[in-house]
Amino acid sequence: MQTIKTTPENRKSTEGFTKRISRLFQPGTNRKKDLIVLALTFVAMIGSAFLFFELKPYFDQLHQERLNTIWGGIFLNVTFALLCIQMAFLLFIVVLYMKYKPISSVSDEELPTCTVIVPAYNEGKLVYETLYSLADSQYPVDKLQIISIDDGSKDDTWQWMLKAKEELGDRIDIYQQPKNMGKRHALYRAFKIGKGEVFVTVDSDSIVTPETLRNLVSPFVTNKECGAVGGNVQVLNSKDAMIPKMLNVSFVFSFEFIRSAQSALGSVLCTPGALAGYRREAVMNCLEDWINQTFMGQPSDIGEDRAMTNMILKQGYHVLFQRNAYVFTNTPERYKNLYKMFIRWERSNVRENIMMSTFAFKNFREGSKIGPRILLINQWIKVIMAYPILIMMLLFITTHPVLFIVSTLAGIFVFSSIQVLFYSKRYNVLESFWAYPYSIFYTFTLFWITPYAIATASKRGWLTRG
Repeated sequence: MQTIKTTPENRKSTEGFTKRISRLFQPGTNRKKDLIVLALTFVAMIGSAFLFFELKPYFDQLHQERLNTIWGGIFLNVTFALLCIQMAFLLFIVVLYMKYKPISSVSDEELPTCTVIVPAYNEGKLVYETLYSLADSQYPVDKLQIISIDDGSKDDTWQWMLKAKEELGDRIDIYQQPKNMGKRHALYRAFKIGKGEVFVTVDSDSIVTPETLRNLVSPFVTNKECGAVGGNVQVLNSKDAMIPKMLNVSFVFSFEFIRSAQSALGSVLCTPGALAGYRREAVMNCLEDWINQTFMGQPSDIGEDRAMTNMILKQGYHVLFQRNAYVFTNTPERYKNLYKMFIRWERSNVRENIMMSTFAFKNFREGSKIGPRILLINQWIKVIMAYPILIMMLLFITTHPVLFIVSTLAGIFVFSSIQVLFYSKRYNVLESFWAYPYSIFYTFTLFWITPYAIATASKRGWLTRG
């Protein structure tokens, strides 16, 4: 293993990156408003916890009355069973997380040739920033190929790509699709053109750190069973609006905790579109199936990252996560764009859970297969219970609204504290408190996403690109 030394060349690279991402570390413009929101959220949850204990005799009476009814008994038993399952799964994840260690970068001589692919659609100047951050990478120039595909953008994306090409010269290659054909087709074209031993896909609204690429691809050198690697996605615009602030804590927990645990099993379920690496051979083995994938007779134009991950897992490869391979990506700042993004993700989850179920319980790879099966079963529990939980929640609200609000907020306080403790230990204490308002926000305004996505899983469309 090699420790990367600071040289005039990579120092210049680091300085360029710092300029592009400096807004991440600047104070937010609505700091006073943020503190008020956090304070009110904290007071609401503390108050709910206090009321929960104060009204405990009343709740105990309702609990007893429910036990005396058929539906009440079913509700309580199902709730208790789900709670036990989730607590057991959380303990399972904690044990795996403690086993996880990211792989350090290998030497320049050991690094494989790498083709980085940046598909872009209506991204404007962001694609220019993305390409520059990739060109600034601490990766041997003679081993790095950067390809960007404009997928028929209707804005000035192509002009920004031309500007990057003019300034970076042979460091990048740019292409234009004849019309908007979708991200999957843009990636497919680049996979066919790319010459690297490893493919890396990066979203056109994302910025990588100088060390990201070499950290991302190193597992392919040290582990011959590795077929894909997911990067560590964090929020680029976390200082710009309230929703990105909340998402930032959620992203850190999802990637640095959940995916770290999945990586310990060699079974990360989804390599994110924002940053993912793939062994060339693994991609070529499934490329035609991937581009021609359908769901209920319709071409699949969403979930290309989860689909590729599934097809690589099916070949028997391991899929890992690299915590030290950072990428900062733009996230929605408005509710409408946020729920559209979540709908797309959940539709993809439904589709790919079905796909993974076709091979996960077979002898699809050497060694233990219990881990990925447990991960898949947990995914299916969330899907199967979506409608029963929604119905029970609506009944709960209509019959005992005070009890619902108090118990929900108290529950959020308890379970969101896990995210708060994790984030505060890894990063910033004050920022970690955004886990509380995010949980409240999701519970009361986005609870309908999964049921809706299940009912509309066959619908096409990216939704969040205008």
